[in-house]
Amino acid sequence: MTTPRVLFHVQHLLGIGHWRRALAIARAMRQEGLAVTMLSGGPPEEAGELDGIAVEQLAPVRAADASFATLVDGEGRPLDDALRARRRAHLLDAFARLRPAIVLIESFPFGRRAFAFELAPLIAAARAASPRPAILASIRDVLVAKENPARAAAIVETVRRDFDRVLVHGDPDLVQLEASFPPAAEIADRLVYTGYVVAAAGGPDDGRTGAGEVVVSAGGGAVGAALLRAALAARALSSVAAAPWRLLAGPHLPAADFAALAARLPPGVALERFRPDFPAMLFRCRLSISQGGYNTVLDLLAAGTRAIVVPFAAAGETEQAQRAALLAARGAFRLLPDPELDGSTLAAAIDQVLAAPPPPRLAIRRDGAAETARTVAELARNRGW
Repeated sequence: MTTPRVLFHVQHLLGIGHWRRALAIARAMRQEGLAVTMLSGGPPEEAGELDGIAVEQLAPVRAADASFATLVDGEGRPLDDALRARRRAHLLDAFARLRPAIVLIESFPFGRRAFAFELAPLIAAARAASPRPAILASIRDVLVAKENPARAAAIVETVRRDFDRVLVHGDPDLVQLEASFPPAAEIADRLVYTGYVVAAAGGPDDGRTGAGEVVVSAGGGAVGAALLRAALAARALSSVAAAPWRLLAGPHLPAADFAALAARLPPGVALERFRPDFPAMLFRCRLSISQGGYNTVLDLLAAGTRAIVVPFAAAGETEQAQRAALLAARGAFRLLPDPELDGSTLAAAIDQVLAAPPPPRLAIRRDGAAETARTVAELARNRGW
């Protein structure tokens, strides 16, 4: 009997959260005995063989800015038909070459509609294949809210026609999909809540870095400059001005912004791009200040550290703010809305959090990667692969 193959399409546009979550799922599927090939469509993060996972880089596409209104290629040029054709051909070639038991697509059809030019042909090829692979969607617990009933109806129609399961990477005891996608009841028979997917740390932990520090993290960094600048302004106004601070700018913070931060860095403040041991640092730090990305929030809940979260909320983005509001209401951290962010408001929040008791430990499911892998493996076995 051959090893069932999974073809996993992942497209990140701005941050690295989608990629980190997808990689954690892929690793769990590999441990479950599945052969996994990831088709990565965003800026290159990994390529080649990674922990037994094959990573194929599509012609890169990213968002030009935080509005997500314009997509560009790896050189910053608008997408053209030639690039679309290359990507579409790559997907169809990978499907024909690998003959997967499972086609797993991250975000679509709930998001990534701009990539229907390649995903619709992939789905059509999967539906026409014999034996037919299972077609699954992989989505976060909270979607970006869109007040568009016609679009929601089209998503429901696509799921009912094309998808065998929708894997929701969250805990329904915290938030159900209906909270951000009201017609979820119409696809209830396809929904599988996996629990939250925790992305593993990517490197060794020295056991010391972060101890007693104020750690400011901007996720992938593409939209983190304002948070980092506000943190530097808040430091001198806060009760921890003399404490060591560490700014983690993210791998995608523009080089000019990184250089500007480095040029005005006061004594006692370290600036780095990325720390693979970031989750471990949170257990030791005095205070965390961060955006509210899916992975960062899970790292904060695991560490139980005092924290301030400033959700990214530009250009109609609601996902981080909605999740952060739910967790802040349970006392997990202090929420500071993005529009209110400046040095003085952040300094006041810092002093309030440090004067308050430590946050309570919240009981939520955090086994999403393993549960996803088990679900995928069971579907493959039930189809006789």
